[in-house]
Amino acid sequence: MHNDNDSNVIDLEELMRKKEQLQASFGRFNKLFGKAKYLPLLLVLVFLVFKLAYVYVEPNEFGIKIDRFGSHRGVQKDVYGPGLQFVIPGMQEMDMLPRDLQVLELTNSPRTASRFARIERAAHIQTSDGFFVDVDVSIIYKLTDPYVVFTTLGPGRLFEDNGIIPKTEPALKATLGELTTEQFYNSPMRVAKTERAKDLLNKELKPKGIEVVQVLVRYFRYSEEIQKNIEAKKLQDQLVFKNQAEGRAAIEEAKLKKTVQEGKVIVAVEMEKGQAYVTKRIAEKDRYVRTKNAEADLLVKLAEAQKVKLKNTALQGQGSDRMVGLKMADVYKGLDVIILPSDGKTGVNPLNLDRTLKMFDVRQGGKK
Repeated sequence: MHNDNDSNVIDLEELMRKKEQLQASFGRFNKLFGKAKYLPLLLVLVFLVFKLAYVYVEPNEFGIKIDRFGSHRGVQKDVYGPGLQFVIPGMQEMDMLPRDLQVLELTNSPRTASRFARIERAAHIQTSDGFFVDVDVSIIYKLTDPYVVFTTLGPGRLFEDNGIIPKTEPALKATLGELTTEQFYNSPMRVAKTERAKDLLNKELKPKGIEVVQVLVRYFRYSEEIQKNIEAKKLQDQLVFKNQAEGRAAIEEAKLKKTVQEGKVIVAVEMEKGQAYVTKRIAEKDRYVRTKNAEADLLVKLAEAQKVKLKNTALQGQGSDRMVGLKMADVYKGLDVIILPSDGKTGVNPLNLDRTLKMFDVRQGGKK
């Protein structure tokens, strides 16, 4: 049987338990919320520490660390590569130097230069024959030893002002200045001089941690008057060269025609020799054929004469009368009727063979 008082007691206990759970949860939430109000401050602190204590070195950079305090104060020899590098705020700092190729442009037309290059005025060079020329030059170089560069030339971009720039124009004057005005237009000679300029620059800069990779002369220009004189002289020289070339071409063409003509004569002579040889061989062949035919005819005639001789000999020998009789008998076979006198001296007895033979002078006097 259900009791209402017991049910009320149970419900009250359940409510009290839930109240305690809610109070405990609220207490934990209040405690957590009380600490969370410091979270932005903590995040700011972590960001500042990260920002001050770590420096990012780019992929195209070298990192050089400088200690401001301590026993190892000064520039550190270790060179740091790309990535995050730790520095102690206030005690250390990281300076960057370029790792990739660098370009120094000497030109009076900055628009023609690369936007990544350091631009200086064109090299003003006096040629060996006393004229001045402005030369646009591109110097391509790289840092091979960042520590040496930093300690000898200075931080940042001072390697340009204290290193590559002061040395470039003197090296170009020392090498390109050996050329005459006209020799500047000779590409092989000009390239040889720029190679020498590169060697001179490397001799000066390699001990300071810089290597010149290439020296390229892009353009050069004399004063307007000199430029016109040079161009006119070049045109005149080219005209002379053209005439000389045409003269040599005419001589070579004449030689060619002579050679062709001589070749035709030689071919004609050889063809005549060949034709004479063929005619001679044909005549020899015909003579040989006629000789052999004559010899063959002679042999045939001799054979036929020998045959007749042998036949006559055979006919004159024993038994020849018998052969004649047989032949006469064959003649008589073709006759159906023959009427001959059978008596007297002229009589013919076909059955008397001896008399018949005597009549045809095959047998004389009836000799057998």
